[in-house]
Amino acid sequence: MILRDAMLGRTQSRPSYTVVSGLYLIGALMLAGCAGHSLMPAAQSEAIRNRERALASRTDAIQTAVKQSGKVGALAFLDTKDGHLVVLPGDSPADAWARYAASPESGTSPVSVPVVVTFVYRTDVPKAPETVTQSALQQHQAQLTSMAAFASELRRIEERLGLVQRELAATKQDTDKAVADVRALAEDLAAVRKFMLQTAQLGWLNHELTVENASGIRKMATASQELTASSAKLEDTLRQLSESLASQLKELAARLGAIQGKIQNLK
Repeated sequence: MILRDAMLGRTQSRPSYTVVSGLYLIGALMLAGCAGHSLMPAAQSEAIRNRERALASRTDAIQTAVKQSGKVGALAFLDTKDGHLVVLPGDSPADAWARYAASPESGTSPVSVPVVVTFVYRTDVPKAPETVTQSALQQHQAQLTSMAAFASELRRIEERLGLVQRELAATKQDTDKAVADVRALAEDLAAVRKFMLQTAQLGWLNHELTVENASGIRKMATASQELTASSAKLEDTLRQLSESLASQLKELAARLGAIQGKIQNLK
């Protein structure tokens, strides 16, 4: 909030504590000026005293602006170009300057700030005015800008970190799925290996049975040959026995015929 000399044209009744605070402001400004003027050149000291007197004469306008803003105090100074009163409300000198720097007025109609400005507290705040240099305010504002840029960069890094964490989570899911697939493949390979081992065992058993069958067949062939030989031998033996039996029967028949003839002759 920037107040110009037009504020001085307002006329309204003030409580008695406003007058007291105005006197307090005047006294504080004069004391602050006296404390440092002895160390300054006469012209500069006179310029500061003139500035302090000008601010002290406009105490009511400054306090009105502070009360309307609802802030603790305000930076008050006279524009170095045209000398109008400028009031920048805030809860501290840095806050008042930061609020002004962030306002549209700082870009559209910037004020010409003197080298030294005064921060005036509200009448109900028992603190003496503070003298602040323009360079200190600008330096603090630069620090705030740097901190804001740092905070923005930190948020960007946090967002990037969150994205990386999500990508890692997705990658972990893919990795877990790949591990599960590899585990399933390993189980399938183990099952195939077991099946191949069983197949090899069956093949070996089949080979053993084939060898055993071949041996049995050879034994059966040998036994068949032996049986054939035995059958031929038995057949020859039976033939010889048959021939011998026939001869013997023939001879027996001849003997029986002879015996029968002899028996008949005896009758």
